[in-house]
Amino acid sequence: MADMNIFTFCPGVSALHRLDVRYKTALVCLVSLALLKAGFTGCFVCFLVLSWLVYTTRISFFLIAAQLKWFILLLGIMFITRSLTVPGTPLFSFFGLVFSQEGLRQGALVALRFFLVMITGLLFSATTRPADLKSAAQWYLHPIPFVPEKRVAIMISLFLRFLPLILTQAHQVSDAVNARCGNLNKNPVRRIRYLVLPLLKKIFLAGDSLCLAMDARCYNEDRTDPVFETGRNEMRFLAAGLCLCLAMVYPFHICVT
Repeated sequence: MADMNIFTFCPGVSALHRLDVRYKTALVCLVSLALLKAGFTGCFVCFLVLSWLVYTTRISFFLIAAQLKWFILLLGIMFITRSLTVPGTPLFSFFGLVFSQEGLRQGALVALRFFLVMITGLLFSATTRPADLKSAAQWYLHPIPFVPEKRVAIMISLFLRFLPLILTQAHQVSDAVNARCGNLNKNPVRRIRYLVLPLLKKIFLAGDSLCLAMDARCYNEDRTDPVFETGRNEMRFLAAGLCLCLAMVYPFHICVT
């Protein structure tokens, strides 16, 4: 677990790991849409449910905080920006900057919504194999006319497999640049060039190697379609997910009315 990446599948035997990927994808979409309309009460309910799911999947809370530290910093900047830009009743001032009560409320709510959406996506990526996600994407795209569902599903699967590799290579290139005192360079354009160009070279070489490996194994799109089976566990999760979405949205309507 120490080497876990937020975009990497972590093997396990939890209920989320065993859940049909089609229902899991639908639940992620439903929860994300419900969070757009959720108030503080709905977000708190969602936070409790997601915390329990994180615990059942045996993912470390400290590891999640370490992986999302830059995202949490971005949410903090978003919160401060909302607090300063949204007009309303002045609450307090700091070095001439006036924080409004409405701005603090909106900033906290928006930051909380984005954080819960990120945790939802983290749970999905940590409990779903890329191959299963490819099968789900192919199943969902099959009824849509003029869409090559198998080709699009393969592209999604390759993207999910390459994303952790790209992040790892970016970290390696950054360490190599810092080892050569590249971080002391005050020219931002030159620093970006020293980081981006070697990273792009590594990405293109890895892509070429993957294409050659797939050609050598006679890979093609005409493969055996997956067989999905719906059990009681999927229906229970779907019903619980719908109840959670209603519990998140319902307090919002109370506040509006």
